[in-house]
This record gives sequence, structure tokens and C-alpha cells, in this order.
Amino acid sequence: MNNWFALYTRSNFERKVVKNLSSKNIEAYCPTFKTIKQYSDRKKKVEKVLLPNYVFVKVNSTNRENVFSADGVLRYVYWMGKPAKIRSTEIDQMKNYLNQFYDDFSLENVKLNTNYKIRSGPMKGLTGTIVEIKKNKIRLKLESLGYLITLKRL
Repeated sequence: MNNWFALYTRSNFERKVVKNLSSKNIEAYCPTFKTIKQYSDRKKKVEKVLLPNYVFVKVNSTNRENVFSADGVLRYVYWMGKPAKIRSTEIDQMKNYLNQFYDDFSLENVKLNTNYKIRSGPMKGLTGTIVEIKKNKIRLKLESLGYLITLKRL
């Protein structure tokens, strides 16, 4: 049975790893999002990697070592001493939510150690726990992904 696993890659190699693995018939996914970048003279639509240095691969446990044939793959991400398995539903959620543009996250009346549901952007609908509040940013722990993200106030 094929499972999704998280790979840690060299910096800025995420797209190259996906392309290389796909050419070897290994299903790979690098979550990206589209945003508008403001330059001094113009605005431009750009695509950025959502989770720098991370790529998700769908392989069975006997073929897990084949991913190291791709240039840029460093190691699997481990959780509790085993390669971290990612649920298919979480990968599907990322794929669905990343088809839209966004600039920043809007936050209102946030409190430490409370749950917050992301209302816009590529992770819309995911719920996490607020672990840190700063002047114009908060840190949100997404238990399901095992990841901390920073959200900016508008």
C-alpha cells in the first residue's frame, strides 16, 4: 500500500526534486501558492513554495529508498523514530486550498493557546493552536501537519 511521506530537500531544490521523481514514476508533490509580488515599478504574479525544503512523495514501504536517486533529496522527515506518514486527506486539502491568490491573513481577537481557523489563503479551513502572539504576527501550530506557521495581520 502506498503512503505519503515527507522528504527534506536541499534549499531551493523542491521543484527539481518533484520533476526528477516524476520522471522516475514516483508520485511527488510540492505545495506551491500564487501571490502578487510588489516591485518598485510593477506588480507581478509569482508562484512560491509553501513549505521550503519539503516535498511529499507517495511510495510503498519497500520502495522508499528509491527517492534518494533524485538529486537534492537529503532525508525523510521522521516522527517518533519512523518516517512521518502524511494522510491522503491532508495532501488533498493542500492541493485544493492552494489554487487561489492571497496576500496576508486577517486576524481578529486572537488569544494565546486558543484554536484558530484560517479563513483565507492557501491553508484556508485548517485549524491550529495559537502558540505566540507578536505585534503584527502570530505563530500557529498545525497539529495535523506537525508544522508551525506565521500569520501576518493586515
